[in-house]
Amino acid sequence: MRATVDGNASVTNGEPSAAAAWLAPLILAILVIDAFITLALEVLYLPTYFGSTGFPLSGVLAGPVNILLVLGARSVSQRTAAMFLPLAAWTFGFLVCASTGPGGDIMLASDWRTVLLLFCGLVPPLVYIYIRVNSGLFSRR
Repeated sequence: MRATVDGNASVTNGEPSAAAAWLAPLILAILVIDAFITLALEVLYLPTYFGSTGFPLSGVLAGPVNILLVLGARSVSQRTAAMFLPLAAWTFGFLVCASTGPGGDIMLASDWRTVLLLFCGLVPPLVYIYIRVNSGLFSRR
């Protein structure tokens, strides 16, 4: 028998090694935690100003950061559900930040910057996942 190596984990005789079996869920858990951390930083820096003009740079950077999180999940697992894990954590955190706390405080204001953060944080990674899942449809033409 010949040992083969998969692109994502070392495989011997068709079975994943013990290290790859526990390392993939650990990396996915770290990516989910990283999604919460990046959202916290994006919400924190969303109301930044240059002079007297609002400049939500963190809202624009949310898209590339979330695409990198999805790419990280894809490098561990080829399953579509695994690619959605960091994005689902980011969305859950966004909804928590948009709701009122026990004292009535809201972390995200109801203005265009919040909409920009939501749009830029979700649309680019969802488009990437859509293209990745349906890549066979695009190449047949």
